[in-house]
Amino acid sequence: MSRDVARAAAQWLALLESGAATERDHAALQRWRDSHPQHEQTWQKAQTLRQRFNGLPQALAMASLDRPQPGRRAVLKRALGVAALVPTAWLISRQLPLETWRADLHTATGERKRLPLADGANLQLNTATAVDMDLAQRQITLVDGELALDVPGDSAFTVNTRYGQLRVSQAQVCVRQLAAGCRVSVLKGAVQVRDLNGQLATLQGGQQAPLQATGLGAWVPFDVLQLGWRDGVLTAQNQALGDFLRELERYRPGVLRWDPSLEALRVTGSFRLEDTDRILNLLASTLGLEVHARTRYWVTLTPGRRLS
Repeated sequence: MSRDVARAAAQWLALLESGAATERDHAALQRWRDSHPQHEQTWQKAQTLRQRFNGLPQALAMASLDRPQPGRRAVLKRALGVAALVPTAWLISRQLPLETWRADLHTATGERKRLPLADGANLQLNTATAVDMDLAQRQITLVDGELALDVPGDSAFTVNTRYGQLRVSQAQVCVRQLAAGCRVSVLKGAVQVRDLNGQLATLQGGQQAPLQATGLGAWVPFDVLQLGWRDGVLTAQNQALGDFLRELERYRPGVLRWDPSLEALRVTGSFRLEDTDRILNLLASTLGLEVHARTRYWVTLTPGRRLS
């Protein structure tokens, strides 16, 4: 995602918040959103941030509008000059860090990529993921998101994370960046882990462990169904609906909400990730839910009549 797109989304948001937007402005915004998928994704993220910090930009914009200025253009200029600062700051510093923009490879929300590497190795990026590559040194740096790396034969790659380093040779591993660490899952072979303190440990195939600032945590057996995203599948086995929807959110641009009473419902099945709208409709039909779509990018699930 480029800095220019983020700044444009912030400026559009500030214009709407100013109260000075005309029908022509709304039409122009819609054309901008429709002109590229990245525009719509950035706009939805800006809207989500606006909800999280409800009131602040509007208050700043209204403070500008309250000052007597001759003509709509002068009012709008001042409103944009003040209010645009806050959404831009949210987009840049809170949700869209500069290192993500600068990453060598990245995926948008809902996008996945596969990249062949040297000596038969393969790299996969999950939704909303950014990595830096140094192929000469056979190093991959996970900036954000989730990757899967398959390194056959005698070659080796190093995966750098914020919390330590992995040495991958004759092994398959998945690494997911979390709020306070990484989750390392070894599918096959053995992976050497070096934490921030320089301590070395080895994870074997079938083991999963958290890698945090304090070091590598205790391993547990991992459920291979968690890694179905590599094949474009999200699988649930008697899973709480709330947990399933939180995972599904990662693959949907925009806002997904649900009534708290739905949290404990159970869901089982395998769902293709290329059509998340269809997943929601399947859940609705099998669990008796109602899907309320304000737009394609703002969806709420509520109990149906039989659950009420």
